[in-house]
Amino acid sequence: MVVEEGVNLRALNSFALPAVARRMVRIRSEADVRRVLDDPAIGRLPRLVLGGGSNLVFTRDPAGVVLKVEVAGMRLLQANDDAWIVEAGAGESWHALVEWTLAQDWPGLENLALIPGTVGAAPVQNIGAYGVELTDRFESLDAVDLVTGRTVTLDRAACRFGYRDSVFKGALAGKSLITRVRLRLPRPWVPVLGYQDLERRVAETGITAPDARTIFDWVCAIRRDKLPDPAEIGNAGSFFKNPVVTAEQCRDIIGRDPHVVHYPLPDGSFKLAAGWLIDACGWKGKSIGHAGVHDRQALVLVNRGEASGAEVLTLARAIQESVYGRFGIRLEPEPAVV
Repeated sequence: MVVEEGVNLRALNSFALPAVARRMVRIRSEADVRRVLDDPAIGRLPRLVLGGGSNLVFTRDPAGVVLKVEVAGMRLLQANDDAWIVEAGAGESWHALVEWTLAQDWPGLENLALIPGTVGAAPVQNIGAYGVELTDRFESLDAVDLVTGRTVTLDRAACRFGYRDSVFKGALAGKSLITRVRLRLPRPWVPVLGYQDLERRVAETGITAPDARTIFDWVCAIRRDKLPDPAEIGNAGSFFKNPVVTAEQCRDIIGRDPHVVHYPLPDGSFKLAAGWLIDACGWKGKSIGHAGVHDRQALVLVNRGEASGAEVLTLARAIQESVYGRFGIRLEPEPAVV
């Protein structure tokens, strides 16, 4: 086990925010986690689990030790009549996994293309896009208990998935490190096209029965058009969750502003487009210090140069207050704040 000291984390978080890890250990196996826990010098220190850094806002240097997850590997575990079961190391790129499964002719993840971050972070956030969430394709995962050092396997029920939520943001927050994730890709494959942007692509192209690779290409093109590349301008993707409101609340908001973008959910509630709410409050393109709102997508906050985590939070809170004042809705941030 190699303990690195004084590691600059700016390049290890997609927002490119300044932070320095006093100590960092690269985790490439369950055994590496146990070595950290057994080490007399660092085993009892506070721990921050770091994947791709695509869902973090650093406001300070993390205390204790950073565990940089780099568990690698992708493989097919089973090819059943009703599904392909694939497994990937938590340190693998999520988008690389999507590309790999399609290259093997195992469709099912195409709607989740180009989501930044690692495989291990996907269950934490229950990532989702264009009509599909991770929970729809989830089989199980392995994680190391950061108290006992034991490896445990959790199924879908144990992960307690919700909208951009899981047990890893609640009861197991800071208490476990995901090492491997297994996904269930249904057979026969059925395309998911019920999202407005994809329906528009069907209408524009006349392709009414697209294959998985076509959907993958559409999703990548849509995301690249809407969302900034973190390699070019620091950001953490969608900064706020789309709020879910009751039918009565939705009617009230429509009564005040009939143009509000909203989507009905199976339980009778409605999901509102947070980006539209922010844009309606005049925030698109605005900045506080070096932190700004993206010019094309109001849901994305960006680092315009040398932004600090404090500037990002100041901007986020100002947006929250603005949206609450106009619509009576409190936006909830997606990224974790350190």
